[in-house]
Amino acid sequence: MIAYNVNKIREDFPILNVKVHGKPLIYLDNAATSQKPKQVIQAEKDYYETINANIHRGVHKLSEDATAGYEEAHEKAADFIGADNLDEDSNIEQIIFTRNTTESLNLLAYSLSNSKIDTGGGNNKADTIFELKEGDDILITQAEHHANLVPWQQLAKKLKLKLKFAKISLDSNDDEDFGTLDVQQFNELVTKKTKIVAVAQMGNVLGTINDAREIGKIVHENNPSALFIVDGAQSVAHSKVDVAKLGCDFFAFSGHKMLAPTGIGVLFGKKNLLEQMKPFMYGGDMIRKVTFEDTLYNDLPWKFEAGTPNIAGGIALGSAIDYLQKIGMENIFAHEQELTRYALKRLEEFEDITIYGPRKMSEKRTGIISFNIDGIHAHDVASIFDQHGIAIRGGHHCAMPLMSLLNVAGTARISFYLYNKKEEVDKVVDAIKSVKKIFA
Repeated sequence: MIAYNVNKIREDFPILNVKVHGKPLIYLDNAATSQKPKQVIQAEKDYYETINANIHRGVHKLSEDATAGYEEAHEKAADFIGADNLDEDSNIEQIIFTRNTTESLNLLAYSLSNSKIDTGGGNNKADTIFELKEGDDILITQAEHHANLVPWQQLAKKLKLKLKFAKISLDSNDDEDFGTLDVQQFNELVTKKTKIVAVAQMGNVLGTINDAREIGKIVHENNPSALFIVDGAQSVAHSKVDVAKLGCDFFAFSGHKMLAPTGIGVLFGKKNLLEQMKPFMYGGDMIRKVTFEDTLYNDLPWKFEAGTPNIAGGIALGSAIDYLQKIGMENIFAHEQELTRYALKRLEEFEDITIYGPRKMSEKRTGIISFNIDGIHAHDVASIFDQHGIAIRGGHHCAMPLMSLLNVAGTARISFYLYNKKEEVDKVVDAIKSVKKIFA
């Protein structure tokens, strides 16, 4: 492992020089969105200053350069998540650019509700046909972000499906497994009626890491016609992802949580599935031929990218991927694990703090720590932190059903990224002392 120089990395992030209420910014709201390095900011600026043009439609130099940059970004995204390890002719055909993880998951909910697909996952063809019918099951977990809950909930209502939830451990006395999934329960939950299983690889509230590879294996062994969808919004920014090893059918993530601009997201899908799915939107660039009577759709991935896309955002996403690849995802993950271990140890100094999620470091947790201070609302905690120049999140974190299970209105949440350091954890401890003093 190369030496990890966090101070050198911080030099690439202009916003870290900003002062908030007269104090240096400490940014610990990375689970919501990450900050952007100057290399990514410059990439978007360069697009608008040098090659701003629409793609796929012009024969002039600007359009050709913009098209090349946008398509190269698809290739970089494929390589970043291991899609290049799949036995496919073209990796770019498996990478669809969307606005964010939410749009990617909504795209799936809409398109899968209107499609009949041969998943090719078994010996008996009759057992490999995916088609949603009344009485079928959709399986998610109790800890999902609204983006991976509401689309399936509403789809279930519309088609009269059954939405099932894999349970998390709610034993607050279990320092290691509190908030984690029992993966083996999927053996009981995935049946012949289960058509969709959608799980976050990394939790945005509890900081838990789910064994998506094992879940995917169980899903496909128990039901060859079921589709396994992974919400990678949190995981892809912090750890090495390989969709070939995960065995997932679809993988969704957002650029803005991994140093890229807002408004650019990615949906990976297996080529044979995407080819059989109906489009999410209709219009320009997703067509090959249109007559007054009918429409012939374009090739992948453009079939699912209707209209003028976020070209600048796509190119900047490619720059963000370059930046992360240069540092190394393994190095980033190790750095964040060290920070989390230190933070958990420092938080042990307070007897009146409840941590939601594993309180001991293991392969089951990452750099997201949700907590409450007895008798003090999370919004008040976040507000006082802000007066110290520390940006954290206070609230339900788009996971209201999970909050109801935890029997809280919300939590305060700190979340680390590659540019955070131990000294900032110490400032968090000072801010907690200030909160307690104010509310004494």
